[in-house]
Amino acid sequence: MADSATLSVTMLGAGQEVGRSCCVLQYRGKTIVCDTGVHPAYSGLASLPFIDDLDWSSVDAVLITHFHLDHAAALTYITEKTNFKDGKGKVYMSHPTKALHKFMMQDFVRTSSSSSDALFSPLDMQISLASIIPVSAHQLITVCPGVSFIPYHAGHVLGACMFLIDIAGLKILYTGDYSREEDRHLVKAELPPIRPDVLIVESTYGVHTGESREDKELRFTNLVHSIIRRGGHVLLPTFALGRAQELLLILDEYWKKHPDLHNVPIYYASGLAKKCMAVYQTYIHTMNANIRSRFARRDNPFVFKHISNVPQARGWEKKIADGPPCVVLASPGFMQVGPSRELFELWAPDARNGLIITGYSIEGTPAKDIMTEPEEFVTLKGATIPRRISVDEISFSAHVDYAQNSEYIEQVKAQHVVLVHGESTGMGRLRAAMQSRFKEKDEDVKIHTPRNLETLNLSFRGERVAKAIGTLADKTPQTNDVVSGLLVAKDYSYTLLDPRDLRDFAGLTTCSLTQRQRIVLGVGWELVRWHLEGMFGTVEEGLDKDGVPTMRVMGVVDVKHTEEHELTLEWESSSSNDMIADSTLALITSIDSSPASVKLTAHKHSHSHDSHLHKHKHPHANAEGDLASMTRVQRLAMFLEAHFGEVEFHQPDEEGSDSEEKEAGERSDEEPSLLVRLDEADARIDLISLRVTSSNEALKRRVEAVLDMAVTTVSTLSEAFSSGVPVANDDTGLTLDKESGLEKEAVGPEQTEGPSAEMESASNDETRV
Repeated sequence: MADSATLSVTMLGAGQEVGRSCCVLQYRGKTIVCDTGVHPAYSGLASLPFIDDLDWSSVDAVLITHFHLDHAAALTYITEKTNFKDGKGKVYMSHPTKALHKFMMQDFVRTSSSSSDALFSPLDMQISLASIIPVSAHQLITVCPGVSFIPYHAGHVLGACMFLIDIAGLKILYTGDYSREEDRHLVKAELPPIRPDVLIVESTYGVHTGESREDKELRFTNLVHSIIRRGGHVLLPTFALGRAQELLLILDEYWKKHPDLHNVPIYYASGLAKKCMAVYQTYIHTMNANIRSRFARRDNPFVFKHISNVPQARGWEKKIADGPPCVVLASPGFMQVGPSRELFELWAPDARNGLIITGYSIEGTPAKDIMTEPEEFVTLKGATIPRRISVDEISFSAHVDYAQNSEYIEQVKAQHVVLVHGESTGMGRLRAAMQSRFKEKDEDVKIHTPRNLETLNLSFRGERVAKAIGTLADKTPQTNDVVSGLLVAKDYSYTLLDPRDLRDFAGLTTCSLTQRQRIVLGVGWELVRWHLEGMFGTVEEGLDKDGVPTMRVMGVVDVKHTEEHELTLEWESSSSNDMIADSTLALITSIDSSPASVKLTAHKHSHSHDSHLHKHKHPHANAEGDLASMTRVQRLAMFLEAHFGEVEFHQPDEEGSDSEEKEAGERSDEEPSLLVRLDEADARIDLISLRVTSSNEALKRRVEAVLDMAVTTVSTLSEAFSSGVPVANDDTGLTLDKESGLEKEAVGPEQTEGPSAEMESASNDETRV
């Protein structure tokens, strides 16, 4: 079974840029959004993703990879300020991410509430937080029928996840920011065991390959030590969470090994520090083996011996700046505002001081601008100051470099690779480099670099696989074996089983199977009716609820004229109904070759044989009205005469019945009857009740036996097997009205409450439950 479908990937942010990550995935009517961040280089509405391009009420799930603002800060605006709540969308993130996201958003609201372009209120943020569903790594989460995902560790920061998303069988791996290097406290990003169809991966560093971990740490600690030796202050702009914890672990360990530095303080200048350290200690079990083993020995790695928080009183920046040499980790990492910006302005004119950029810097931020080492710098108050502070970059950014990223992309083996979260130049170079690598290996992998709002449509033609279970799985099929069974489709997964196993494996307490069979029609509709009447005696004709001409055979099989040259048979499956459907199908498929059809279609008039047939009933069809009653009586009489000789027909007088019989107490002649005479004995057959009365018991039994055979012989199939319930009875689920036509109602009385299934069988042998 093969089908073709299209996956739409639309970047509302982070398309050929870094910042405001927001990726929209749409496939088979499902919509998943990965990350909802803001752009650090902008403020207010300008910092948001291009959210107006999406109907947020149609979103099934929002997946947040980690707590950084450029991946999560727009979530509150989306949940509280758009029509997201009008739909059934859910928000998911890992347990550590939810805990740290709360503190990050509290700080975000606090710093932005004073400005006129604040995006939302503290109340909005609290309401948004309450709707977040926390998940664990490796947990299979089913969002809705047909949509599920599994989070995998991504490294990068505490709680960061990449998501393996399954939409109707199509698998997409969205990495978010990830790291393939195991650092001091985090595990490296995992490689999912399942090969995805699409990989959406960050390209932050393009084709740049960083130095080794050991060389990087050695250069960093030596640089910090040299700045202190020359009597300067060391400024390390960092985010409150993430790389700051890694740098603290490195510095604390280095200070332990160098007693000459014990009198040099290390300050962690972040209001979030104390709160977030508690979260880090809570989620020790998500970190690497080194941290877990230290914690098991009651050596808490996040209780630092040489690091302290700065005084919370105002003016501490000036106090530290005028004091002896020290090291300060200050947020935010991009130096737009806050402690990192204030300390830089205080320390910039002194050449003894040093600024070390330790993370990735986004275009348009002061951290990126200062790396060009301008001679002057404009303060927040508009003054121009000289820049004599040394500027160095030693990246501890937990993003993959080219070596790590290219290796990971090759290992994932996705059919399509979508590069996001990178500047357009670096992204283009990475694309060219990967295309060259895949060409050398003769692998056909498509690499895409969509811009913001540029929808990428990826078409897939995949084979749908059905699992054989139950009785069908007892024996492994061999090549060329034909496997026959019931195909059950549920949430885009397929199971093949023996119909007898349906109740056990599908969990159905009751089920009603509606079968449909399409047939190419090569003859006229009236000719079909004529043959059906000949076989079954009578058919009910009218229109179904959709206005389709329909004939009902034996009260159970609907023959519908669905197209000009097509019939559709539809029936509720059961052993008896299937038998009737089979005979109906056999009859219809043989109409073309029937001698009677050839004779009828050779009618000498030029008008349609259908209109000719409409005036003539099949000789074996049921008669209608009074004629039907007389025909039946005549047939019974003929059958009885063949056995007993002449049979008399008695019709009661309008004025009354024979007085002598009344006196004898006989009432049978008050109804129409047949009188059978054999020798000197009589037997009377009531034509209404078909009850036999006779003074001769032997004759009575003989007449009853012959009558039973007669009724069976002269009755048509529809009369012989009809339930006897009037067609217009509501319990049948069918109403036949001469003016409005045939209308099929809802469920019949035999169906009970509980799960049900519908099976549809088309002429191409595909079956759906």
